[in-house]
Amino acid sequence: MEGDHQWSCMSSISSYLLPHVNLCLHMPFLLQFEGKTSFGMSVFNLSNAIMGSGILGLSYAMSNTGIILFLILLTCIACLSCYSIHLLLRSAGVVGIRAYEQLGLRAFGQTGKILAGVTITLHNIGGEALLGVQLQINWYMNGNYLIIIVTTCIILPLALMKHLGYLGYTSGFSLSCMVFFLSVIYKKFNIACPLEAFGNSTVDTAIPESTCTSKFFTINQETAYTIPILAFAFVCHPEVLPIYTELSNPTKRRMQNIGNVSILGMFVMYFFTAVFGYLTFYEHTEAELLHTYNEVDPLDTLILCVRLAVLVAVTLTVPVVLFPIRRALLQLLFPGKPFHWVRHIAIAVCLLFAVNLLVIFVPNIRDIFGITGATTAPTLIFILPGLFYIRIVPKTQEPMNSRPKIQAACFTSLGFIFMIMSLTFIGIDWTSGEKRNLGGH
Repeated sequence: MEGDHQWSCMSSISSYLLPHVNLCLHMPFLLQFEGKTSFGMSVFNLSNAIMGSGILGLSYAMSNTGIILFLILLTCIACLSCYSIHLLLRSAGVVGIRAYEQLGLRAFGQTGKILAGVTITLHNIGGEALLGVQLQINWYMNGNYLIIIVTTCIILPLALMKHLGYLGYTSGFSLSCMVFFLSVIYKKFNIACPLEAFGNSTVDTAIPESTCTSKFFTINQETAYTIPILAFAFVCHPEVLPIYTELSNPTKRRMQNIGNVSILGMFVMYFFTAVFGYLTFYEHTEAELLHTYNEVDPLDTLILCVRLAVLVAVTLTVPVVLFPIRRALLQLLFPGKPFHWVRHIAIAVCLLFAVNLLVIFVPNIRDIFGITGATTAPTLIFILPGLFYIRIVPKTQEPMNSRPKIQAACFTSLGFIFMIMSLTFIGIDWTSGEKRNLGGH
């Protein structure tokens, strides 16, 4: 059996690492769930957590990097995301904890717990708010009504589920909607380039032939912006430990395989979406792919169906990302308390109500959570997993000059680099008046 099932080992290690923390006080939290979720349902849930509306901007990212450079960058980020999951699971296995906030407590005491909980809450609330904006701007009448209706009739009932595993079916349906999206992009692969709609048909404009030629490597002033977009393309780390908690026959290897399969599946979907979108419009690709198709035929029935499918997929992502927020708030506000339906329902209702208010009444919500995402995403993916690993794994097992801990330190430094890059680019956008999506959900 692995370390996360060894009670005596957990107690001794906990005392060795942080003598002021009594592991016995937190055991009810560790044992309150009996894992029943299958491997397949866990893959669906984690894949759904990874996937977001950011997939619509990948073709634009490829147009600014070229096919080969995009593939290299996407492969590197996918491997780094798998490594980040490995660090989380390794840290969780050492102390027998399957909660992000509790890992923060083990690593840095109460400060670490609060930091992890607040970061998860801000990141996922930002994701929910931006998904709400996606609903709002893609509705042809009053988007505010759609947000309220969808929240009340679809998101809230799903968010009230006691266990994350129950959402495996809706996550599978959400992924099928995105497969339909990919299929339509492939079907529309034969659109002529250059597009007639991009120019005024009454004016004889000469369009360079190079704008309809694919490029394998390209570097321009937009290329640097694609790095944060891709760096945050596989954000799923707040959901990893909750899914691990509810997994049947939970082992680190089994959960790592779930993470690897989920990231591989989304890697394939991301790459083919980017390739087919880019090879359709080449340099005419817009920041949101579906808007580019509107230039060809705004009333195309198939594209309208795809837009609906994307909105459904985005909507079904919200209940999944709500679970880590509620878990973080429960750990911060009601530590050690057993499950209670009143708290469970109240937190879900309050969160959704707050998100709806933000989306409807705050006009620059996208900019606000753009900064939040640029800060919290690298923290959750790169910085905290690396720091947790360095602090939690005993020095008797791995000294600070050992290769695993040096790798974890470099991984953490990479997170700070991505954060600085993202915030710098957002600042440049604000001063220049441009709007870009720098990744995340």
